[in-house]
Amino acid sequence: MGEDMEKTMRFGFDKEKNTKHKALLLTIYEALQEKGYNPINQLVGYLLSGDPAYITSHKNARNLIRKIERDELLEELLKVYLERE
Repeated sequence: MGEDMEKTMRFGFDKEKNTKHKALLLTIYEALQEKGYNPINQLVGYLLSGDPAYITSHKNARNLIRKIERDELLEELLKVYLERE
């Protein structure tokens, strides 16, 4: 294997995008809550499966969740959970 295969790749995201993601997630969270779902469970189901059917179409939430790349969302969640940037 070449030397490039031995290197660890770096991942980076735009902070402005993170702010937009938070606003979208809050809207999605509220829509799920309004429809009587447990928003955390539904979002976890979506993150694990990638299936937008876990997200209600109420308030256009299903289309909104598609605007956020799952890998970007997971990175943001890990940063908050681990309290690092």
